[in-house]
Amino acid sequence: MSKFIIEGGQALCGEVTVSGNKNAALKLLPACLLTDEPVILHNIPAIRDVQNTMLVLRDLGVDVVELGGGSWRIHARNVDKAELDPELAARTRASFVFAGPMLARVGRVVLPIPGGDVIGGRPLDTHVQALTALGASVSMSQRGVFEMAAPRLRGAGHLLLAEASVTATENAVMAAVLAKGDTIIDNAACEPHVRDLCDFLNSMGGQIEGIGSNRLTIRGVDKLHGTEFRIGSDFMEVGSFIGAAAVTGGEVRIRDAQPRNLGMIRLVYKRFGVRWEDDGEDIIVPGNQEMMIHEGLGGRIPEIKPLPWPGFPPDLMSIAVVLGTQAAGSILLHDWMYESRFFFVDHLTFMGARVVLCDPHRVLVQGPCKLFANPAGVPSPDIRAGMAMVLAALCARGTSTIHNIQQIDRGYEQIENKLRGLGASIVREAD
Repeated sequence: MSKFIIEGGQALCGEVTVSGNKNAALKLLPACLLTDEPVILHNIPAIRDVQNTMLVLRDLGVDVVELGGGSWRIHARNVDKAELDPELAARTRASFVFAGPMLARVGRVVLPIPGGDVIGGRPLDTHVQALTALGASVSMSQRGVFEMAAPRLRGAGHLLLAEASVTATENAVMAAVLAKGDTIIDNAACEPHVRDLCDFLNSMGGQIEGIGSNRLTIRGVDKLHGTEFRIGSDFMEVGSFIGAAAVTGGEVRIRDAQPRNLGMIRLVYKRFGVRWEDDGEDIIVPGNQEMMIHEGLGGRIPEIKPLPWPGFPPDLMSIAVVLGTQAAGSILLHDWMYESRFFFVDHLTFMGARVVLCDPHRVLVQGPCKLFANPAGVPSPDIRAGMAMVLAALCARGTSTIHNIQQIDRGYEQIENKLRGLGASIVREAD
């Protein structure tokens, strides 16, 4: 167990390069099971969730070799078993996306209910709907273990997903790409990491059309081959660094930020008075921005809520709370997706934030607030809330301690080194 010790009040300045997209890496790695030929992946982030996914692959008999610099060679020449190790699978939510590729590769899979962040209900019904439509039988025992079988997956014809679930879309695509026949998925998720997965599968010989839209047409093929692929940048990390620069008043260049993926983030952050400039694939966040809430028509308190892509990403709602504490005015944040997302805000109020938890889904934030360090320490409840507390500590007066930072390590690669490179006073210590 480790903790961060952060001395606040330092304006972040300089350059930082973001890591590869966490959510893309966690899906492309299981997708390597779909071929018995070697695959080389680049820009894989060195984060805890990726490390756990590598362990799952190795436990299945897959040859996993680190090439250096974020590059890995994955060779699923053989898959030795169909049951995921329950202890390994319980460490990450992404373990459930092994269902699609395992069904396509070996015709069956046994896996437990996945782990991951405790941010509220995250039902798996849409996964089951999609896999059943593709010919799989799915049963769940009372001990929370799924058993799935499909001697031969078949195209689902027209499949309308009950919700635009990212992971259910990815599971369906990975199962359908080797199914016999065609599948049209409507209400498909189309986030950048979903696009990365589809482009990756096409580079292996898949036939997927409509990439980037909410209708995917998949023509099943008999076999996929090896490939070499680079995943895109993590736009959640980009959004986090934009927030860190803004609340500390610093000027930061974020390299390889891929501005094309920041459209709705730009619109929402603008409501807080936060702006940036594009410079090719980089963005520049100017220093000393006048953070002020932009009211709605007629002086209404604005409401921010997440939506499926291209809407505002739900994983940045925690960062948005901290932005609200430093912007003049009032703003309502409404995460209708997850009922436990905002339970970390009590720790912000102890630091001086004016935040009202209206109900499990909504918080009202009034700023600007002078935040003061909590030397007794605060926890990292999940990946994004943990990063939000890091932002609060960076702009607070005094020395803060953040515990349980293995949660942050699950989604952010060497975050303390990147922040120190921008001038932050942050050290990692054993708890």
